[in-house]
Amino acid sequence: MSDVTQELMHELLRRMHARFDKLDQANGELRGDNLVLRGQLHNLQGDLNNVRGSLAHIEQRLDRIENRLELRELAEAKARFEHQP
Repeated sequence: MSDVTQELMHELLRRMHARFDKLDQANGELRGDNLVLRGQLHNLQGDLNNVRGSLAHIEQRLDRIENRLELRELAEAKARFEHQP
């Protein structure tokens, strides 16, 4: 009877080792996927920062254009009230 118990325990231990090997492999895959996702998020953050920088540059240019237009409109309005020779 002790032989059966030892064989049974040996089989159970072998199955447990096989399951742990599968768990280790799955855990490794999950870690790899996590690293890939972290890299993609890092790249996405960089892209977002680039878009913000471009948008800030466009806003500055738009402000300068609006300022020029206001100065031109002011000059045109002033010219209407001045006497023409």
